[in-house]
Amino acid sequence: MPAPYKLIIATPDGSVYDGEATRFIARGMSGDLCIMARHENYVTSLGMGMAKVEFADGTERLAACMGGMITVFNGECRVVATTWEWKEDIDVARAESAKNRAESRLSGKDKLSDHDIEIAEAKLKRALIRTGVAKL
Repeated sequence: MPAPYKLIIATPDGSVYDGEATRFIARGMSGDLCIMARHENYVTSLGMGMAKVEFADGTERLAACMGGMITVFNGECRVVATTWEWKEDIDVARAESAKNRAESRLSGKDKLSDHDIEIAEAKLKRALIRTGVAKL
């Protein structure tokens, strides 16, 4: 059983989790990352994707994480996510609706500016991540 360490997850809206974990897995900007006890000091930005927190009792929680920063310093891991939604808190109907709107918008690409296409693609990616996490 992996050793526990202090994990703090926050968003601009406030604290999401403050306690112990044995493993934190998320999408970094250069690939997936896994933080465990005794990890070296580390700082990087987070990408958009599924995140997983594993606990000493063997349970785990999944979340949709939409960017942010992660630091590991002296055995404590801090995650400041732009958006963080635990699997059980994801509104699947809302995410499906956002996905449909983004797909509809992208179907008329020839009428959109490059900036509008980028925004619609980002919204589609966020919706797909949320629905994907919710369905696991």
